[in-house]
Amino acid sequence: MSALTIRLPNSVHESIKALARKDGISVNQFIASAAAEKMASFQTLDYLRREAAQGSRADFDRFMRAVPDTEPDGADALPSKK
Repeated sequence: MSALTIRLPNSVHESIKALARKDGISVNQFIASAAAEKMASFQTLDYLRREAAQGSRADFDRFMRAVPDTEPDGADALPSKK
């Protein structure tokens, strides 16, 4: 494990302390979790961009043409508007 020194505005630090206390964790755990969540969101976005770059409109259209044009079954139907 490594140590990192960061500078935070006092208001942000106080908010983090309050939220960590409310969640029953340390400030270090709170910040580590927040950093991990942010990192995961970037990695997910990168993954989705790579996947999207491999697709094509022609493949999508071919797939959609294979889907039958029928009404949805029971619970899959949208509620009726009144």
